Amino acid sequence: MGLRLHDLKPAPGSRKERKRVGRGPGSGWGKTAGKGHKGQKARSGAKIPPWFEGGQMPLIRRIPKRGFTNIFRKEYAVVNLRDLNRFPANAEVGPDELKQAGLVKKIKDGIKLLADGELKHPLTIKVHRASEAAIQKVQQVGGTVSIIS
Repeated sequence: MGLRLHDLKPAPGSRKERKRVGRGPGSGWGKTAGKGHKGQKARSGAKIPPWFEGGQMPLIRRIPKRGFTNIFRKEYAVVNLRDLNRFPANAEVGPDELKQAGLVKKIKDGIKLLADGELKHPLTIKVHRASEAAIQKVQQVGGTVSIIS
C-alpha cells in the first residue's frame, strides 16, 4: 500500500533523548548526578564566576595602580583637509555641514581641522580648532579658516 501517515518515523539517530540526571542508580547518573563528591561545585546553586581565584588575592588587586584620568580633557572630532574636497568651491563648511556629509558622527567638544591631504579649491571653513599647517594649506588655495569659540 506504500507509506502511510501513521508509519512515519524520524531517521534513526536523528532524535536523542535528553539526559535525566539524579533519577536512580539504574540510569548511571544517579546519586551525585555527575557532580562528584562534595566541594563548591557539587553544591546547589553553585555558580562560580570565571574571574574568581579561589579566595586568592585577585589579579586586578595585585597589580599596582598607574596613571590618572584628566577630568578636564577635551575630545575633538577630527576632520582632515583631503575629506573637504567633496564640498563645492567657495562653499561655507561648518559643524552642521560636516555632520550632514557624514564626516563627523558626533561633534563632541568641538571639531578640529588637521592638515592631512591636500585641499583642491577654496572653502570658508568654521571649526573649533585647527592646526597651523591646516590653516596655511587652506590659505594657500585661497580659502579661510575661522575659529568658533
